[in-house]
Amino acid sequence: MTQKPATFRDLPLPEIDRRKFIAGLGGAAAVAAMSAEAKADALEEHLNDSLNAATARKKFPSVAEVNAQINTRPYRRGVGKLFAGQEGNVGYLPAMPANPTLIDFIRLRLEGSRDHCLQSAHLAKSRGMDEEIILACLLHDLPMALMRSEHGFWSAQLFEPYVSEKMTFAIRHHASLRFFPDEEAGYEYPDLYRTMFGEDYVPPPHVQAEYKMVRAHRWYMAPRLVTVNDLYSFDPNAKVELGEFEDIIGRHFRQPKEGLGFDGSPVAHMWRSIANPDSPL
Repeated sequence: MTQKPATFRDLPLPEIDRRKFIAGLGGAAAVAAMSAEAKADALEEHLNDSLNAATARKKFPSVAEVNAQINTRPYRRGVGKLFAGQEGNVGYLPAMPANPTLIDFIRLRLEGSRDHCLQSAHLAKSRGMDEEIILACLLHDLPMALMRSEHGFWSAQLFEPYVSEKMTFAIRHHASLRFFPDEEAGYEYPDLYRTMFGEDYVPPPHVQAEYKMVRAHRWYMAPRLVTVNDLYSFDPNAKVELGEFEDIIGRHFRQPKEGLGFDGSPVAHMWRSIANPDSPL
């Protein structure tokens, strides 16, 4: 995948140190004597210089460099966030209700990707997406608490008994579509993946075959819209409340009356594992 040159549309504008900028132009008196056009030209030149410097600093590792880091960590990168301490030891978890709902799991166990998913769902909602796409965006990365590797398939399997077939398709295949740009749909390959997988990473044959199948499918736009509304650098200070989506969950998620993990579904064991990750067996 060819990396396009950076433009002002690609990168956020850098913050300007006013004192340094004005001093570089000869001081406040010199700036005051400049015409509006000259000031605009000077500002544009300064922003271009800053952008070029930021672009020059951006270096992505190779696949070999990424693989060389494997034995430098005490964990595997595919481990679910619920099962490993992010900084130091794990902590005690709050008790789950007797008949836990999806909302209980999101609030009490699926914290690792919760804010990211809430922001993705909010973005889809603000863009006028239909409710199934909004809910798919809310659910798509939540099971990273259980497993990060192949998480599209793990996520789809976890939710499949409780959502529509189309929503399951969107969740299952969004992960593979992320490796394949679609400019017409508004999706570009994210720099985050150049860092995570290596700049020269090529998706394995089974992922390429999956993409080819999904690209020709009548539901292609469902998983594609999940990638379009995904966030590859989200704002840790932005707060989206789960309550914004409770009605959508109620309309499109088939909550079992026995509680998730106790309804005898083929994935009940996965919900019980999430509820009690401290069980040794």
